[in-house]
Amino acid sequence: MSVIKGARERARNEVTAAIKQEASKQLAAEGAARLSLRAVARELGMVSSALYRYFPSRDELLTALIIDAYDAIGAAAEQALAGTDEEPPADRWVAVCRAVGAWAVAHPHEYALIYGSPVPGYTAPDDTVGPASRAAFALITIVRDAHRDGLLQPPPGRPLAAPVRADAARLAAEIAPELPIPTIAAIVAVWAQLFGVISFEVFGQFNRMIDARREFLDQAAAGLALQVGLGAAESPAEATPEDTIAATPAPDGVLRSK
Repeated sequence: MSVIKGARERARNEVTAAIKQEASKQLAAEGAARLSLRAVARELGMVSSALYRYFPSRDELLTALIIDAYDAIGAAAEQALAGTDEEPPADRWVAVCRAVGAWAVAHPHEYALIYGSPVPGYTAPDDTVGPASRAAFALITIVRDAHRDGLLQPPPGRPLAAPVRADAARLAAEIAPELPIPTIAAIVAVWAQLFGVISFEVFGQFNRMIDARREFLDQAAAGLALQVGLGAAESPAEATPEDTIAATPAPDGVLRSK
């Protein structure tokens, strides 16, 4: 009996994987808003009623794809974090940010599904919260370790406004009560900035502006580490005379470097 049950489970897992694979193709071709269970069933040679036994609605299929994407980017972050215990906190931070960015570039459609425009009419269920937190908690682990080891500095900047402090205090109680409240606020701010930089690359906003994309992300991530209070990375870029640009007006009035 257990052999038959195991065979059925394997068969179901195979069909589920095929459905999600075809849905991912449609996601790339049409976008999340146009994902259709009927179209997926048609491409797989299934009748719609059979597919509904696996995913009763488009939203459930969309949720499965979202969870897979969050788990994948979270696994990339956790893999980058593993084995970095002996490295300085800022270097650990850059390594995780680099891994997250690399995953996004390699999986632009999945990235757009979780960090792009919301899908009209779709509300993510609580099932997505855990997977969505994995990448963030890889970075929070670095901050916690730095705090434990006495290496965490107060984040720079102005004191928190009362409403911001209240939000940060609530978040601190939920995710890292041992961390200072200003640090929690800084983590949220740099989290948004990190994905701003990544989104610029994934969605082509750096075209004709930044060519050294990986190096630029490393530089930005090191700056974000400073904002959290992790200190400078051990291997900063070597300064060159071009690091200081004296701008002077050209005859045509355009500012140019000397």
